[in-house]
Amino acid sequence: MSVNYYEPPSAPQAAPQPVAQAPQQPNNQYHQQATGNSGYTPRPKPSSRLRRIFGGMGAAVTTLRNTLANIIFLLILLLIIAAISGNTPEPLDDKFALRIEPTGILVDQRSYIDPASLLLSDENPQENETLVSDIVTAINNAEKDKRVTMLVLEPGRLLGGGISKLNEIGQALEQFKAAGKKIIAVSDNYSQDQYYLASFADEIYLHEMGLVEITGYGRYMNYYKSALDKLGVTIHAFRSGKYKDYLEPYLRDDMSDESREHNSQWINELWSNYTGNIERLRRLPPGSINDYVNNLDAHMALTEGDSAKLALEKSLVDKIGSRQEIMQALTQHAGKRKKGDDYKGVDINRYLADVRKQPFPTDDKVGVIVASGSIVDGNQPDGSIGSDSMVKLLRQVRDDKNIKALVIRIDSGGGSAFASEIIRSEIIALRDKNIPIYVSMGTVAASGGYWIATAADKIWAQPTTITGSIGVFGAFPTLEKSLEKIGVYTDGVGTTELAGTMRLDRPLSDKAGKVVQHSVDHIYERFIALVADARKQEKTAINEIAQGHVWTGNKAKEIGLVDELGTLKDVIHAIAQDAQLDSYKVEVVQRPLSPKEEFLRSLAQGQAGALLPKSLVNHFASLSILNDLSPVLKPLQDLKNMNDPQGIYVQCLDCVIP
Repeated sequence: MSVNYYEPPSAPQAAPQPVAQAPQQPNNQYHQQATGNSGYTPRPKPSSRLRRIFGGMGAAVTTLRNTLANIIFLLILLLIIAAISGNTPEPLDDKFALRIEPTGILVDQRSYIDPASLLLSDENPQENETLVSDIVTAINNAEKDKRVTMLVLEPGRLLGGGISKLNEIGQALEQFKAAGKKIIAVSDNYSQDQYYLASFADEIYLHEMGLVEITGYGRYMNYYKSALDKLGVTIHAFRSGKYKDYLEPYLRDDMSDESREHNSQWINELWSNYTGNIERLRRLPPGSINDYVNNLDAHMALTEGDSAKLALEKSLVDKIGSRQEIMQALTQHAGKRKKGDDYKGVDINRYLADVRKQPFPTDDKVGVIVASGSIVDGNQPDGSIGSDSMVKLLRQVRDDKNIKALVIRIDSGGGSAFASEIIRSEIIALRDKNIPIYVSMGTVAASGGYWIATAADKIWAQPTTITGSIGVFGAFPTLEKSLEKIGVYTDGVGTTELAGTMRLDRPLSDKAGKVVQHSVDHIYERFIALVADARKQEKTAINEIAQGHVWTGNKAKEIGLVDELGTLKDVIHAIAQDAQLDSYKVEVVQRPLSPKEEFLRSLAQGQAGALLPKSLVNHFASLSILNDLSPVLKPLQDLKNMNDPQGIYVQCLDCVIP
């Protein structure tokens, strides 16, 4: 299935029949029949005819019950449809402000959610994530739409998503401003990511008791070696690549010098991009943001702890006030609704629904496949990259004669080496069909994500994309020490030295360890070779910049790992030009939904959603708790999800700033 991505414009029972009763036997276990044989005589069994009668009656009752259940189900669906049709959205006004209110995490692809849960849940799981493409598409259309007078940015429920995704939205916001239209950002408080997005606005409003919370980027993680030692868990680790630090949390209690070196490099590059862009957009002197953060205690003392006043004095915001005062300012700019005190605004879901009703004049398409999440073997739902799932999507492209070019959007820190190779080889096979393929790197396209990217005709990244991490590791835990603590021991015999080696309850032998290390080294050499071939460089040159080292997109372009820098929109435009497409439709290629999924999802995404109760306060409170715990739990969750057939992985250790 393809969808538009970027566009221009209790039951009654039957009564039983009377049945003749068999003669009653005396209630005496010592009753003797006339034959003289002694012992208990059981009651005679019903005849086969009676069994058929009762069986038929049961079948009739079951059929009736199922029929009534289906009728009731259809009636419920008709009621929902009637509710939808009775709540058809009013046409958009001639003039209005486009309202951008991202919630949860910014993503390139939403995680799979059972469509039934969208209808039955008190909460809306889709509000945990916001599609970057939806925001960008809405802004791009609004730029040329004469009905849209301005844009109101409300980032207060945004939880994050990475600076690269924020920059992608920021590019669209800057083009909107260049068209002569105003942007105002509004929030009670601004977190670090929220403020970065707000900085693209012409004006920033803050509540008079609010705070601009900028603290800088940090990369801190939990280390488990001492805990694992106390539990008696032994992690057997194998790696190729000096900087390949994925397994460090299980092998050490602190960060290694090599890990500290390359992580400091890319994290400081991202922070420089963050501060530099804000200072450019807000017209602040260089170093202003670092001064605000590093001397926050002194600055707060001068304003007697008034954080909103400080933000105003430092020109981080343009206006502070109560909610009523800020709403009054918005209504002066955008106009007032006919009902209520709110400003005349339209949210992006309603706006996109209106825009996408317009027919498109051409059949030519640029396809977009989103490869987001960890790379694992087999079929996987959205939010993960399954080797078999991805192959099916690529073959959908092959079979769609209207797709003239393909962009693969990669947002992944890698995963299974085997699954990465299955996907890479399928991309090569598709290129052999003369379909040009470009890769657009999102927030991160490292390790296995880069392995996949090598199959493309061209690789594009954003300046703040995290990529590289060309290295390989293998890991195998054993629990023999844990079992010994509770008095469980393992012993036996085997026909060879390797028999029973890969058991969790036995230590890993030196011979088996050497076998695994040889496999890891082989996969690393294969990785180096395919990168060298794709980038037309010598293996020795690639080996020098590999070793598991993480690079930003800017640096990756300098050292030849990527071809161009730009957003997804830039990549789509470039591949369309190279494919000589003057007019084209851009569509995301997705797995086909079943009729049931399609129906339930359409109901959930339509006006039926308004019929369901929402518990947003509890929802975001629980989401915040999960967000706080996720850095602690993620490494353990990653170990659980590893399913490479050989246990060999090309994966980056959480190469994203939370």
